[in-house]
Amino acid sequence: MKIKFVTDSVADIPPHLVEKWDITVIPCFVNYGGNSYADDGVELIREEYYQILGTLEDVPTTSAMSPDFAREFIDRAYQDADHLVMITTPAHLSGIHNAFRLGSAHLPQDHVTLIDSGQLSIGIGWQVLAGAEVAAETGDLQKTLAAIEYIQRTQQVYAGINDLAYLRRSGRVGWAAASIGTFLNIKPVVHVERGNVESIARVRSFKRALDKLAELAQENAPYDKMAILHINNEDGLAALKERLADILPDETIVGLIGPALGTHIGPGSVGFAGITKGWKDAIST
Repeated sequence: MKIKFVTDSVADIPPHLVEKWDITVIPCFVNYGGNSYADDGVELIREEYYQILGTLEDVPTTSAMSPDFAREFIDRAYQDADHLVMITTPAHLSGIHNAFRLGSAHLPQDHVTLIDSGQLSIGIGWQVLAGAEVAAETGDLQKTLAAIEYIQRTQQVYAGINDLAYLRRSGRVGWAAASIGTFLNIKPVVHVERGNVESIARVRSFKRALDKLAELAQENAPYDKMAILHINNEDGLAALKERLADILPDETIVGLIGPALGTHIGPGSVGFAGITKGWKDAIST
C-alpha cells in the first residue's frame, strides 16, 4: 500500500525531510499590516519575520487555511496514494483540524485517516516522520498508525518561553492568559502533551530555563531522534545544544520554529522534542 502524509506548517518539518518522504505541507497564515501571508517559507520568511515581530504596532494574528484551500493540497496528494494519513495541530487550539476534515470529506473515507496530533511544532513533525518511515518500510497501514500512536504517547516535547506576554496575548493557554503583574517576568518551562501546554517550572532567568530543559532531556535519554528549535535565540540554542552534546543523535534537527506558532510564543524561546530509542521495537511487539 502506498501511504502518503499530509500535515500543516505548524509541524516544522525541515524541507529536506519533506522532500525525502514526499510529505504534503499545507500552510497556515500569519496576518499583520493589513495583509495575510502563507507560512510557506516563500510569502513569509522566518528570519525576516522574527526580526520585525517585536516592532509591529498591531499584534499579528494567525489563521487556519480554508477548507477549499486545504482540499487543493489534499487532492494532489491523493492522486498517487492508496491511503492518506493527515496529522494536524490540535483541534482545540486551531481550526486547522476542521479545515482538513472538510477539505477531505469528498474522498472515500476508508482511504483517509485524520489524526489530531495533540502536539505542536516538531512534536507534530515527529509523528509524521515516524509514520512515513514505517509506511515506506512496510506498506502496512496498521503498523504505520501504531507507530504514530506510540510516538504521540511517548515523545518528549518541552520549551522555555522567554517572554510570557506573547503566550498570554494569544488567549489559547488558560494559565498564561490569567497571569498578570510580576508573573510576566517569569520564564516558564512548558510541556506539551495531548494538546495541552502546561507550565511545569517557572524561573526568573532564561539560563535557568535552559538548565531545566537540559535536565528534562537528560532524564529521558537515550534518543533515536531529536530536534532543538528556537525563535531568534541562536545563543540559547547553542547553549542547550552544548548541554546535551553527549546524548544528541547524529542527525539532530536544529532550526527555527515557524511563524504560525512563533507568533504566539514569542522571540527568545527555545525548545526540544525527542523520540527515545527502541520505538520501532516497541511497536513491533
